[in-house]
Amino acid sequence: MVALTFASSGDRSNDFQQCLLRCDNTECTENSLPLMLKMTRWTCADNCKYLCMHEITAQDVASGTAIQQYYGKWPFHRFVAQEPASVAFSLLNFYTHVKGAQRLRMELDDSHPMKIYYMGWSFVSINTWIWSCLFHTRDTAFTEKMDYFSAALTILVALYFTVVRLFHLYAPSHPRNTLVMHGYQPENRVRLKSWSAACVLIYVGHISYLNHLERFDYSYNVKFNLAIGLAHNALWLCYSLPSSISFLRRFLGRSKRYRPHFVYKPALLVSLLVAAMALELLDFPPWALIFDAHSLWHLSTAPLAYMWYQFLIEDASDDCWKEQRLS
Repeated sequence: MVALTFASSGDRSNDFQQCLLRCDNTECTENSLPLMLKMTRWTCADNCKYLCMHEITAQDVASGTAIQQYYGKWPFHRFVAQEPASVAFSLLNFYTHVKGAQRLRMELDDSHPMKIYYMGWSFVSINTWIWSCLFHTRDTAFTEKMDYFSAALTILVALYFTVVRLFHLYAPSHPRNTLVMHGYQPENRVRLKSWSAACVLIYVGHISYLNHLERFDYSYNVKFNLAIGLAHNALWLCYSLPSSISFLRRFLGRSKRYRPHFVYKPALLVSLLVAAMALELLDFPPWALIFDAHSLWHLSTAPLAYMWYQFLIEDASDDCWKEQRLS
């Protein structure tokens, strides 16, 4: 609420500005803030903005006037966190990825060539949801950037391992006893290094650009994430398409026509994800000043993450991934 750099109708109103002046004169005394607010780095000025926002919002509700936004955000009940529902649902996503990482570690053999990529994505996702919790608990310029940068990294890593998996760029985990299918090409090592370097450069360029701006470019950030996400979704849709129209070969050592029973799942998950993203386009005052469209988006991603882990494990456990020696 405080860290955002653009104004809204609520914080521009005369009633709000007059309330801030009164609050500053009456509430901003030494040691006036509760310990919990001090621990989350609230200042008296921040607290006055919160108190005045809810004072005017209560008046609007009582008079039947439309609820206004303040500093680019809807008013929420604080409950320690600025956006309690988003924090709760971020914790749910955090838990989902922790359990998903545990499943990957236990159910995939260490020699499986995709395990390291899936585990890496899990750890990056766990980090992302930690920062999401912190950002929605206390919105500052730092927590906002860490939330956005972590989310971008998660999306990019998802695209990274998708390309590695679907174009068979994975390298043998062990030189002699490996889970590499017949048809692996040694030159893929060069392709893998090139793809890895490209992703690193893309991410470094992305955060460097945003860090060097005087004002955070929200529009560019959305477009960047959308482009990466669409590429990721398009590739997994190709995985699910009939072999007659898909350019992908799902498994080395098998014909393109090989179609395991779980092949439809990526298309289903991509469709559900796109449908859930509609919540990000909606913008309505939070129900009970707690649940808004963004928090519901976070709620929807938790079961989708669980289903993605289920699919990744099914795909990695297919009979095509059998131990073979490179000849």
